[in-house]
Amino acid sequence: MKNKTIKSILLVAGICTNILAGTNAYCLIDTNKSKPPLIPVTKDFKLKNGLRVIFSEDHTVPVAAMVIVYDVGARNEEKGHSGFAHLFEHMMFEGSENVGKTEYFKYIESAGGSLNASTHPDFTNYFEKLPSNQIELALWLESDRMRSLKITEENFQNQLETVKEEKRLRIDNQPYGPASIKLDELIFDNWTNGHPVIGDFADLEASTVKDVKKFFNTYYAPNNAVMAIVGDFNSNDMQKLVEKYFSTVPSAPTAAKPIVSEPKQTKEKYLKLSDQHAKAPAFWVAWKAPARRDPDYYALGIIEKLLSAGDSSRLYQRLVKGDKNALKVDAGYDERRGPSAFEIFAVVKPDSTPEKVRASLFNEIEKLKTEPVLQEELDKAKNQISRELFASDSYESLQKSIGRAELLAEYALFFGNPALLDKDIEKYMAVKPEDIQRVARSVFGRKGSTIVDVYPEAKKEQKQELPKKPNNS
Repeated sequence: MKNKTIKSILLVAGICTNILAGTNAYCLIDTNKSKPPLIPVTKDFKLKNGLRVIFSEDHTVPVAAMVIVYDVGARNEEKGHSGFAHLFEHMMFEGSENVGKTEYFKYIESAGGSLNASTHPDFTNYFEKLPSNQIELALWLESDRMRSLKITEENFQNQLETVKEEKRLRIDNQPYGPASIKLDELIFDNWTNGHPVIGDFADLEASTVKDVKKFFNTYYAPNNAVMAIVGDFNSNDMQKLVEKYFSTVPSAPTAAKPIVSEPKQTKEKYLKLSDQHAKAPAFWVAWKAPARRDPDYYALGIIEKLLSAGDSSRLYQRLVKGDKNALKVDAGYDERRGPSAFEIFAVVKPDSTPEKVRASLFNEIEKLKTEPVLQEELDKAKNQISRELFASDSYESLQKSIGRAELLAEYALFFGNPALLDKDIEKYMAVKPEDIQRVARSVFGRKGSTIVDVYPEAKKEQKQELPKKPNNS
């Protein structure tokens, strides 16, 4: 063969992406308007207690994944009671009526499965992946703790100490960690959006078991959750099992929706902090940003890739390789169901200054507003978004049952329709150069920016004691 180039083709819902890095991708366009959904939904039903359940059968391999997403996150907390959502990520593993403390891990891992949970500003999820003939075990465990979690003084105090240790390890003792908390508090004017997921320890320590039980009874109810199961099972049989374990779990009064509205920022915010763990100066520049699935959401997601995805990205090429005034630069879109944030973080080289780095950074931001992005660069950013959805090493990969279950549950809970994922892919692919310019002008205003400068804490000089005068007597 004269042409030894490896050709990689992926046709999923009319989207082509290069799977093999470094190869040429050739695109097939699906002209059939009735394309199959990315994640076929086999069943979508609701129990009498309000629990919505979604099934997606996939008999490729003998595994199944289950995800439960609760409509509770940091934004559902009240002032004086912060940190409860994250606390329950830990409390949910402390045992229930029929399951002892730490036995949750024992049961799942002994059956060849894996599990985890995570807390976010606007939701909390719990998930298990098991051999498909063991998925009933996950149903039993999840239903037991939804129905009868053990909330005792001992468990509360035990997990409070665990959360404290987690904060010390992951935030307090990490370079730039405490400053990242201050950043969110400064970006958002509404406490509901700006306080940290991990919470305030003074709030948790001042709380009682009664407060903790009230939070659980309000939010950890079937009518405040969506369950998704994906994998190798029969939907009719699985529905009977779900009804067996969950139908008798009592519902709760509908929880009040948090007020998350934010005023428009009309002047620059600035904060300067010292950090005892930092070795070099660094800073954040951040802006309030559109909510998840807002019309401008898709263009902003592509802007994130243009600025910061890999060594070929604009900020890396300009700040690290070109001007050589930064050691590191990253951009991130903290997307939520409500007001969100777009953040850029840079570590400054010792021979430069934050002001010089920011000048380069803002220059690149201005280019997004004034110069149309080349189609080749735009296509690259779109391929990077596709890769996150389809590559096997991505957590939310649609090649993985756990990733598919997570997205089905999220889209059903957040937006009422899991099929909207297909629409989102189409909207990403439809973004044009003029959309990039319009959204950049709308989001990245200087008066709407928030800047946090972080400097290494100056070490105190210790006085050197003179040697004592020798005693010659």
